[in-house]
Amino acid sequence: MSNEVMNRQINCIMLVDDNKIDNFFHERVIRKNHAAKHIVIKETAEEALDYIKQKDQNGDRHPDLIFLDINMPGMNGWEFLEEYSELDESLHCKMIVVMLTTSENPDDIEKAKSRGALSAFRTKPLTGEMLEEVLERFFNFH
Repeated sequence: MSNEVMNRQINCIMLVDDNKIDNFFHERVIRKNHAAKHIVIKETAEEALDYIKQKDQNGDRHPDLIFLDINMPGMNGWEFLEEYSELDESLHCKMIVVMLTTSENPDDIEKAKSRGALSAFRTKPLTGEMLEEVLERFFNFH
């Protein structure tokens, strides 16, 4: 892998989605684009929060970027954001949270805009272009 590609990688991306097919597809997009050294996949919002809270045990796999689904059984994406915003600031690091969902509901889009912990709202599926735009916007990759 070239130095240019290595310089355009973030350390860790977390996918939070109960849909195994979406996770598989999104992981492939991230790997194909060499966007992250590590990819962590959690199928529930609760698992994702538990993982984030164990930052010291995760070592270099603490997420810099989270792609979060809205509609999941148990705790949904909105509830995740509420819990996440209550966490100690030291656990947030430089974490960027992008809501990645099939919802094009205008209410969800407005709700997303009002959430401080949420960095962006995108419609599934994750594409290489969308990933590149997020990396450029939040991590200054050009």
